[in-house]
Amino acid sequence: MLALLAALGLPQLRLPVVLVAGTNGKGSVSSLLASIAQVAGYRVGLYTSPHLESPTERIKLDGHDIADGELAHWLELLLARCAAASLEPPTYFEALTLAALLHFDRYRVDLAVFEVGLGGRLDATNVTEPLLSVITSIGLDHQNVLGDTLTAIAGEKVRVARPRRPLVAWTALPEVSAAIEAGCAEIGARLVRAEKEAQVLPLGQAGLTQRLKIHSRRHSLEVETRLLGAHQEANLALAVLAAEELADAGYSRIDGAAIEKGIAACVWPGRLEWMTTGDGRRVLIDAAHNEDGAVALAQYLETLGEPYDLLFGALGDKSVDKMLPVLARDAEHITLTRPPSPRATDPRAWLELLPERANGDIAVIDDPAEALAQEFARQAGLPRRTLVMCGSIYLIGHLRRILREDYSQ
Repeated sequence: MLALLAALGLPQLRLPVVLVAGTNGKGSVSSLLASIAQVAGYRVGLYTSPHLESPTERIKLDGHDIADGELAHWLELLLARCAAASLEPPTYFEALTLAALLHFDRYRVDLAVFEVGLGGRLDATNVTEPLLSVITSIGLDHQNVLGDTLTAIAGEKVRVARPRRPLVAWTALPEVSAAIEAGCAEIGARLVRAEKEAQVLPLGQAGLTQRLKIHSRRHSLEVETRLLGAHQEANLALAVLAAEELADAGYSRIDGAAIEKGIAACVWPGRLEWMTTGDGRRVLIDAAHNEDGAVALAQYLETLGEPYDLLFGALGDKSVDKMLPVLARDAEHITLTRPPSPRATDPRAWLELLPERANGDIAVIDDPAEALAQEFARQAGLPRRTLVMCGSIYLIGHLRRILREDYSQ
């Protein structure tokens, strides 16, 4: 990455960056913070991954996806510079990260919010020099790359911190807290513990929004957000504290009103996102793809107190044995399918995780589109139930497009 950036003129050094790492919630925090800064009147770039339906979703300028032609331009430029400098072509993620850096530099953004892809220390986004870093909740995921313990994983992620710069982190778990504190001490970063510096009180959910009170070091706010679920309380605390750190760093237009309006304006698709088909069927899609995400989704479903059917598919490197039983426990009917990815696992391998379903109420259908069609056909004539789709971002992105294109009328 550094060699490629040198060939491209070091655009990362001209960008004021916020770097957001973590296991779960980093996309939500990135989107919230970008929305707050944008509402405050700043030009904001936002880089997230993975995408749901199109790679252009990953690179946003003031809330708008990069155009196909612009993305193609940056990728062509990148490959040309690689060839001229006799450098190896970048990986898929590296190429999109470089395109984001070039795009935000071209438009001279006031702030660029980058979501870390994997870990932190060796992630392609860590070539930036962030003025502020954030670490969301940490759990077990990608153990084959990051390590088998929370201590090891936190040690990788804390490397997004920088000397004499703030790191806003969720450090509620003891081993995570110790690793992040040690990392900050070694790096020389100033640690802001979000669970101690902000208090978030839920006020209830109305329709597709929830209301909360947030008390921080500087503000007492009452916010409304379309980001649903109790797990968003930690993400909101992180976003508010990060916004306050930006205000201290010179972004003076970020005040309490901007924070409230930015939170209300934030949209983050595929995360407890409700969709309705043309004939009135309710579908809940969620990006839960690890154990903590599955638990958060199950807790949200429990608060609804309504029956639901489950459409589930996962990749081969995921702990399905920790995810599927939690989500299947209260499901009326389960359909297992295969996400559209070469890394997907044969769903038949999961049947042994649900022995109580051996005699019925479960189906295995490899093709996700066919699985969705058969699930809707099975529900015909039955009392309407919510269909929950989760397990893989590749799966929900694929099915989300199908829902919009084939079932919206």
